[in-house]
Amino acid sequence: MPDSKVTMTSSRPYLVRAFNEWILDNDCTPYIVVDAGVQGVQVPTEHVANGQIVLNISPGAVRGLVIGNGALEFSARFGGVPMQVFIPLQAVMAVYAKENGEGMVFGSEPGSPDPDDDGTSDSAGSGQQSGERPSGRPTLKVVK
Repeated sequence: MPDSKVTMTSSRPYLVRAFNEWILDNDCTPYIVVDAGVQGVQVPTEHVANGQIVLNISPGAVRGLVIGNGALEFSARFGGVPMQVFIPLQAVMAVYAKENGEGMVFGSEPGSPDPDDDGTSDSAGSGQQSGERPSGRPTLKVVK
């Protein structure tokens, strides 16, 4: 295949699954940071801050976690109220261990849709155009 270009699928679902397993194998708590402005995200909106939500996806916190190639879904209780959570994987911005912050922050990757490009001019996303550098302070925080 010297002259043909192979199109590969997104590596994000594989990396999220791998980091989740690695974090659990090291007796830590896996957290994900989600861009709540991405189309199709179903999370408890009362816990969204600055367009993002941080979720504990450990087996003790969620039921029926499925990390597929297109989306991550599970059921959990928020303030005692059960909810089915659905997150397209392009909305997962980071996966990390609560205890030490070890993990990965995801950028855009070739062949994967840009989370900010959902075909609308909605300003609920991060507001960044492709190629622009973010302004202000970073929004990823270690939750203790």
